[in-house]
Amino acid sequence: MASISSLGIGANLPLDTLLTNLTTAEKARLTPISTQQSSYTAKLTAYGTLKSALEKFQTANTALNKPEIFNSTTISSSSDAITATTSAGAAAGKYTVSVSQLAQAQSLQSAVQTSSTDKLGTTGAGTRTLIIQQDSKEKPLEITLSDDQTSLTGIRDAINKADGGVSASIIKANDNSFQLVLTANDTGTKSEINISVTGDDKLNGILAYDSKDSNGLRAMSQSVEAKNALLKVNNIDIERQSNTVTDAPTGVTLNLVKTTENATITVAKSNDSATKAVNDWVTAYNSLMSTLGTLTSYTAVDAGAEGQDSSNGVLLGDSVVRTIQAGLKAQFTNPDSTSGLNTLSQLGITVKDYKTGELTVDADKLKDKLTNNASAVADLLVGDGKTNGVSTTTKSLLTSYLASDGIISNAQAGVNSTLKQLTKDYLSTSASIDDTIARYKTQFTQLDVLMSSLNNTTTYLTQQFNAMNNSN
Repeated sequence: MASISSLGIGANLPLDTLLTNLTTAEKARLTPISTQQSSYTAKLTAYGTLKSALEKFQTANTALNKPEIFNSTTISSSSDAITATTSAGAAAGKYTVSVSQLAQAQSLQSAVQTSSTDKLGTTGAGTRTLIIQQDSKEKPLEITLSDDQTSLTGIRDAINKADGGVSASIIKANDNSFQLVLTANDTGTKSEINISVTGDDKLNGILAYDSKDSNGLRAMSQSVEAKNALLKVNNIDIERQSNTVTDAPTGVTLNLVKTTENATITVAKSNDSATKAVNDWVTAYNSLMSTLGTLTSYTAVDAGAEGQDSSNGVLLGDSVVRTIQAGLKAQFTNPDSTSGLNTLSQLGITVKDYKTGELTVDADKLKDKLTNNASAVADLLVGDGKTNGVSTTTKSLLTSYLASDGIISNAQAGVNSTLKQLTKDYLSTSASIDDTIARYKTQFTQLDVLMSSLNNTTTYLTQQFNAMNNSN
């Protein structure tokens, strides 16, 4: 069969143009599928945006769902000798605090040795056990030392590696003067160090120290005495092992910096934490409403228009969004409250814009309720923390929405399934189009070759007839 260099040349017909037009027409079959793919991809992105907005609101709701913030306090000290903080349970009031003694950690030092690396234990003893006892520890610290570990350096390293409540260091006075220093990690008399060595009397004679018995063996000497903190709170004598006093009074932590007389610690009720939590909750809710408004926005079109406005929200009319909007708005009351506050409006939280659903806070009304009836506010917003309270029921609702099997995840799974099917449809349709175009091209090529052959035959016959006519 004769070959055709360009489709349509042999037939003297615009077959290449015809094939191009047919190809364009066939590929139009892909347009509805591509349109659906774009639509569902946009919807998947929108669900992700919605989920992110819900998670931000969930964070703010969790912060509000804490009863202790409605009973929070602030604290101040009249002296830099004492710093203080409060926690749940702190009662408002003033306390006079005097500190006569700070807690301190005991420190022991060995006799002077001429070298930090010479072995101090009994030669050939093999191993010996260094025992450090402190009343603050349930069990004594036992460290096995080899012959090579009986130098000051070896002992120091072994103690520090054990990390058992005592720190070791070496002080060098000059080239021939070294002392091992042991310091309790914690302050107070319960952390006093008792040290002994079994299996090596020579090393025991260098390190032993009995803190409990002044007549016991004390090869090491005490350079810093262990002391407890001694203070008075409202003239009540208090003794603690540490300079951090966490329970006198309850809910107040005193950090003792130096001794002082008659410092005044003032604990006052504070609405700051609750006010911030409420305002953050409203801000996060409004942000969620704004996101929902964008995702469901609608622009009306003229009657008879062929389609909807292109600026409409991706989730306009979506059942998942309607469920979430209705569910959240239903949580704004606490009918089980027995304190007289049952709705957010009584607290000063009202609808700012009924079109968008956004809220606003009356700062003065909120302050009044928190100042004069904080327990009622807590009852409205937190409830029993299990089945009632605005933030409690909202917490349960948000948890269900955001769960791995919640309505958003299920909606996303449905969209992903549809997108997978659309991809299959696109590939199948594209393959079908390719086959159809290939078949057209084959048929057009055959037609072109046939027409070219017929044209050649016609030309030949015409020439023969002309020759016969001329001879006659």
